[in-house]
Amino acid sequence: MTDDAPFAPVPDRVPGPVRGRVETPEPGLRRLLAPNPSPMTERGTNTYIVGEGRVAVIDPGPDRPEHLAAIRAALASGETVSHILVTHAHRDHSGLAPALAQATGAPVLAFGRAEDGRSELMQRLAAEGLSGGGEGLDRSLTPDRLLSDGDTVSGDGWTLTALWTPGHAAGHLCFAWGNVVFSGDTVMGWASTMVSPPDGDLTAFMASTERLAARGARVFYPGHGAAIPRPAERCAWLLTHRRDREAAILAALDGGGRTPAELTRAVYRDTPAALMPAAERNVLAHLIDLAQKNRVRAAPRLSGDARFHPV
Repeated sequence: MTDDAPFAPVPDRVPGPVRGRVETPEPGLRRLLAPNPSPMTERGTNTYIVGEGRVAVIDPGPDRPEHLAAIRAALASGETVSHILVTHAHRDHSGLAPALAQATGAPVLAFGRAEDGRSELMQRLAAEGLSGGGEGLDRSLTPDRLLSDGDTVSGDGWTLTALWTPGHAAGHLCFAWGNVVFSGDTVMGWASTMVSPPDGDLTAFMASTERLAARGARVFYPGHGAAIPRPAERCAWLLTHRRDREAAILAALDGGGRTPAELTRAVYRDTPAALMPAAERNVLAHLIDLAQKNRVRAAPRLSGDARFHPV
């Protein structure tokens, strides 16, 4: 995968989780890889089990019976699930939550439903007809308990703190566990992050990534890919990648203006055709961010098919 792809490969990539194995990255933490590999999920979604005895499950994953069985098999004799935490309402993270809740009796905790957390601008764009890019929004997610920024969830010997980190998804949460952060899809272990309006918001993504960088965490455990042992460096790389992409988009604008589709073809020259729709979503996210910063203007109005001009 080249840097012309919508997902830029991360530097210093290390081997990721292995499907069919319950891994123990550190004491008190288990990790399972869901069986849902794809161009959007890499090898699959990481499910985490935090604690021992009465445990929390972070991101139960896609609605696959075999993954439900794997989560239950990963529990020791006598262990129970006390909480099911969802980083965001994409089906590859939240789809199994209802079945796991039914099987264990544990409540599902998340920021809200799929469209909760959108900015006023993204709400307006959605109301005017801007739709997502097929990222698998889970509109059926109905949490039993809503989590706001800074809320804590505790169990036997563990405490998780919710961090509202919109950007990849409007209601995206990361979870801090001491000096560890479960970073969901805000910071991934294999590639840069998809930001697709109106649920994705690049302005919010940049702020969320800067916030995570400033925490000084020891390690990030992402929703996809391997653990991230130098979180601040990875966040800095993500921010630089986005600023470089912004510069490329601005350079590709000309006096006559260009649509997102035209800019995508100019910026992502070597991207396979199958990945061009995802690339165009990324370009649109940048254009909306640039319009908010008054660096481009949209005609006749801000939308997915507008013609964008430099200011």
